[in-house]
Amino acid sequence: MSTATRVFIARLAGLGVFDPNGDQLGRVRDAVATLRVNRQPPRILGLVVEVQHRRRIFVPMGRVTRIEPDAVVLTTGSVNIKRFEQRPDEVLVLGEILDRSVTRIEDGARVVVVDAAMEQNRARDWVITRLAVRSTQRLGRRRGQISQLDWNEVDGLSAVENAQGTASLLALLSALRPADMAAQLQDMPEKRQQEIAEALDDNRLADLLEELPDDDRVHIMRSLNDERAADVLEAMNDDDAADLLRELPADEQERLLEIMEPDEAAPVRRLMSYGDYSAGGMMTSEPVILLPDATVAEALALVRNPDLSPALAAQVFVVRPPQATPTGRYLGTAHLQRLLREPPSALVSGIAEKDPAALSPDTPIAAVTRHLATYNLVAVPVVDDNERLLGAVSVDDVLDHLLPDDWRDVDAESDASPARSHRTARTDGHHG
Repeated sequence: MSTATRVFIARLAGLGVFDPNGDQLGRVRDAVATLRVNRQPPRILGLVVEVQHRRRIFVPMGRVTRIEPDAVVLTTGSVNIKRFEQRPDEVLVLGEILDRSVTRIEDGARVVVVDAAMEQNRARDWVITRLAVRSTQRLGRRRGQISQLDWNEVDGLSAVENAQGTASLLALLSALRPADMAAQLQDMPEKRQQEIAEALDDNRLADLLEELPDDDRVHIMRSLNDERAADVLEAMNDDDAADLLRELPADEQERLLEIMEPDEAAPVRRLMSYGDYSAGGMMTSEPVILLPDATVAEALALVRNPDLSPALAAQVFVVRPPQATPTGRYLGTAHLQRLLREPPSALVSGIAEKDPAALSPDTPIAAVTRHLATYNLVAVPVVDDNERLLGAVSVDDVLDHLLPDDWRDVDAESDASPARSHRTARTDGHHG
């Protein structure tokens, strides 16, 4: 994108919007931004453009190729003419931020926002970095002085500081992946964290708790009544539920396990009986498991489950009945690449390979790591002395235990590029 490095948004109002051939499509009326709950500069999603018959449409910033002093030029003349509808997590820069009274953090003075400057960051996203503000104090007949401040040098514009309602905040968080949602939640006050937890359904809250540091998820779990806490534990992966319960006092552990459904509590109890840094303590008791008479077509249908992590979806484990862990005798593993090369009618038992050294539940984490690296595996079976499959340890499980406790507390800017693909996907489909 060839354009100015810093653009004051108020100056865009009324500018013509042109296609690559120089034909005018409409005029800029506003810019759409999304506020962030952790005081990061808001991201500009796109422009509100007025076209024929005073119709206002949304044009994503990804479609803007140049911003010139007297024109905005798009990459294409094809735009979505669906009428613009503002979403709960969005703000109009000219309509809602300009003329707002805010507090200058340095001295507590009240100032009024008169303009906002946007710039591109390293991820090529447009963000609001600077605010032009006017002092509310008057000197004789002179109006207050105008100065520029960084976005984070004022109070009164972020989603949390504006006492944004829980419903609006949920709308802001709803499009995020659980890991990103957890990162946002960590920056909120405890009261707001509890409000969000209460408003989420059990499955969504379970996904969120699996991504939070121990202290935060224990705090949220203790804020729930016992019945709700048990329901959320049932919705979590067994290994994550066991890890969470280990952080609670023994009496609380037992109380919640008693409330859980017996068939849901049993595998969690079993996982809790193993050491935290052993194969048994890290494994999931719900990998993809099939009986010998299952076909390749059935196996491929199971690994397509979007709820499976990529590591667990990379192979299926073949066992004698019963199929639920602890299973019958473990027969072998059929890896996804092999499944894709075989006819759909072939039996998985015919292509399953016996692991050269299936792990016992007491295997320490160092040995688990060496085993995964030695055989280039992304998951490895865990069996008992009778060769019954107990579960599987994936590289995800190992990383969760090897990384430092504060690995989630990273600088948001350092992972801007991975996050951009998620944000861009949302922007391209914005408003229809």
